[in-house]
Amino acid sequence: MRAWKSAIALLALTALLLLTHACAPANLPTPAPTAVAEPTPGNRWAELILRVPYPYTTPLPPALASAIDGTYAKVHPGEGAPIHCRRCPDYAREPGIWKLNFDKASYRIYYPTTNWASIGSFTLSADRLTLFNDPTCPDDVGVYTWRVQDRQLILHVIRDACAIELRGKNLSDMAWQSCRPPNIEAAISDHWQKPPGCE
Repeated sequence: MRAWKSAIALLALTALLLLTHACAPANLPTPAPTAVAEPTPGNRWAELILRVPYPYTTPLPPALASAIDGTYAKVHPGEGAPIHCRRCPDYAREPGIWKLNFDKASYRIYYPTTNWASIGSFTLSADRLTLFNDPTCPDDVGVYTWRVQDRQLILHVIRDACAIELRGKNLSDMAWQSCRPPNIEAAISDHWQKPPGCE
């Protein structure tokens, strides 16, 4: 008798499942897979500008405006595209456009050719610029002299071990052109000779 009841229950369950499947709406659209957008040169820079450094070894300095604040660019000389490598050294002086931004105690550097970027904190004391909290080298502190002359930012490395000293060599090997318009009229009209990388 018990086996008979189990067989009836199994039959009833099978019938219910078949009925449910038959009554289900057909051809429902399947949701499209969510695409993860790869950072592109335009949006990677915009995202980087919005980010704030992480205090790896040193608390973040107060987010105050300073005399060095602004965006700068340079075109590093060289021929051809960078050599593809799985683990290229960070801050290597590859040919092409480099962008550098200082803003309220945060600095950002970006190389659009490979979409490489980094971020960190900085402080100024007279002509001394100190860089720290860089994820590339969280324990290293870089010290530089700086000046702006003829709309160019000139950095001279005093000491910087970051990325086997490549950060210091990259930042100080040539002048960075200011992306700030030369006057109010140029800022309003946006008609001025922008250095490459400032477009």
